[in-house]
Amino acid sequence: MELHDVWFVLIAVLWIGYFFLEGFDFGIGVLTKPLARDTAERRVLINTIGPVWDGNEVWLLTAAGATFAAFPDWYATLFSGFYLPLLVILVCLIVRGVAFEYRAKRPEPRWQRNWEEAIFWTSLIPAFLWGVVFADLVHGVDIDARKNYVGTFWDLLNPYALLGGLVTLSLFTFHGAVFAALKTVGDIRERARAAALRAGLAAAALAVVFLSWTQADRGTGWSLAALVTAVLALLGALAANQAGREGWAFVLSGATIVAAVAMLFLALFPDVMPSTLNPEWSLTVTNAASSPYTLKLMTVVAAVFTPLVLLYQSWTYWVFRKRIGVQHIPGHAAPVAPAAPAPLDQA
Repeated sequence: MELHDVWFVLIAVLWIGYFFLEGFDFGIGVLTKPLARDTAERRVLINTIGPVWDGNEVWLLTAAGATFAAFPDWYATLFSGFYLPLLVILVCLIVRGVAFEYRAKRPEPRWQRNWEEAIFWTSLIPAFLWGVVFADLVHGVDIDARKNYVGTFWDLLNPYALLGGLVTLSLFTFHGAVFAALKTVGDIRERARAAALRAGLAAAALAVVFLSWTQADRGTGWSLAALVTAVLALLGALAANQAGREGWAFVLSGATIVAAVAMLFLALFPDVMPSTLNPEWSLTVTNAASSPYTLKLMTVVAAVFTPLVLLYQSWTYWVFRKRIGVQHIPGHAAPVAPAAPAPLDQA
């Protein structure tokens, strides 16, 4: 295996890690409206990801940086051709981070309600647009002989890409609902399980169509294996959720995302951006890669620092592993059970 092939795999792993972690992160943000009934419950949901959301985004920064260093032509064509959707995603991520930090800075209900509204929309929009972007990557776009994207923004919003956006939105919402059930106690936990069932059924219907379309369009034997794995993992996650096994449901919902994203990269290889104008103009792992010396140096750096990052992030999740509920929210008293009636002989 050549170094450019190795770095294609590593970049795929980085995107898989990002979608696995940021997937439930986005899902929690989307669920702050339909799942939470009041401010206290919205705080519970936000607090489930409070210690980890910014660490999850490190995977995105690393994936983008690795693409820039290992495949500069891929990076240049992708970020110039997909400039508008990627800019919208970037703005949403900035506003979302500000909303998490600023929401509790003032006690006024209107101030908090506005930031909660921002959290909802800046979670939903990227969850949808990431599916659009990756669907377009796999399906192919208008790239000319000079490796430039020559299509328009509206060309990116084709039926296949829009379906991909709905798949990621529904999968992330399902993943977030399972995470909410895993991390909360009380009534919100039960409602999170019910929300996970609804989101999971929608995700299953959309994902089967999208992944089958991908397989028919660019599939290989390896991508077919990933497709089957994704479907089986999603069905297993739904079954585990119904059985109240939140831990297994979360593992399997994560495995669904891992297998689905892996399928996209397996279907894409050896291209990195296929051209719909002429297959010979497609960007591949060979013609879009950096020099062998650059890739070799990057490999050494990645081998040293990647285990450290993984250990630190794993430790973070272990430290903040406990469940929370509205009774843990400062200023919110836990509901008091009604007193039992006195026996008749003492009445």
